[in-house]
Amino acid sequence: MGLLSLLFLDELSHGLAHLSMFPFFDTAHYFVTVMSLREQKGVLQVSRSSPLACWFSSMLFCFGGGLLTGLMMAEPPIAPLANGTNVLIASTVWYLVFYCPKDLVYCLASFMPLRVVLSGMKEVTRTFKVLAGVNQAHRKYKDALMVMIAVGWAKAAGGGLMANFEQLIRGVWKPETNELLNMSYPTKITLIGAVLFSLQKNQYLPLQTNHLMLFYTVFIVVNKARMMLTGATASPFATIESLVQNTLFCGSSPYAALPAEENKSCNGTGSAAKNGAAGNHPPTEGCRALPENREDSEITSCKKTD
Repeated sequence: MGLLSLLFLDELSHGLAHLSMFPFFDTAHYFVTVMSLREQKGVLQVSRSSPLACWFSSMLFCFGGGLLTGLMMAEPPIAPLANGTNVLIASTVWYLVFYCPKDLVYCLASFMPLRVVLSGMKEVTRTFKVLAGVNQAHRKYKDALMVMIAVGWAKAAGGGLMANFEQLIRGVWKPETNELLNMSYPTKITLIGAVLFSLQKNQYLPLQTNHLMLFYTVFIVVNKARMMLTGATASPFATIESLVQNTLFCGSSPYAALPAEENKSCNGTGSAAKNGAAGNHPPTEGCRALPENREDSEITSCKKTD
């Protein structure tokens, strides 16, 4: 029985490895990606005021991995757009999601069972993109493990990593949403996949490529479906991340006492005395919080005049 199950597993893994992503899986990827863009705040207004900017943002999300990988590998970053068929399909999906009469396509694709299927198909494409990025780096840098991890990560998570540039196209600048500062679940799981496939490529993991593809794909598809059906937002690696951070990255810092010293000075022990001596103001005046920008000060002055 064990031999039969092993043979079945081998056949299944080979079938997955030879599965074609075009056109169905690629189309599912475009649908999920464009829908996630539409659901961001302010994107619908941009789609009405500037359709070109909306289309360009959608193409960055759909082909961001290829663009970013081209920049990293010193190759033409615009090469992913050379495939006119894929660009046409992605553009058609973009138009239907944003401009279909009565939002029929968006409402249909938002139907939970169908959206779970589309998201699962998108996760399958993630496996192939990570592996393609690792192989692309391996052809040029044979034993460069870090390069293979970086390129594999960028190939499958380029849309998220380029989110700040995409926001600039829509006139939004939010550096605090950088994926390196606030890493989302897709970016984390892609990084883990890039590490695993890079280790396997360098023969540090005793697994065949097709078997690793099968295990990784099953995990990300099942976990994505579970998160969508249960409404869970927490990462499945939250416990491990918390343990690693508390163990390795929570050492005491000499700068930790600075905020406390500043608070003491604002209570009158330091700079308050200087302020009182210089301008004969009460100690609390020197430590009053100033408005962060001009709009806050104008609002405060308006309230006083009212």
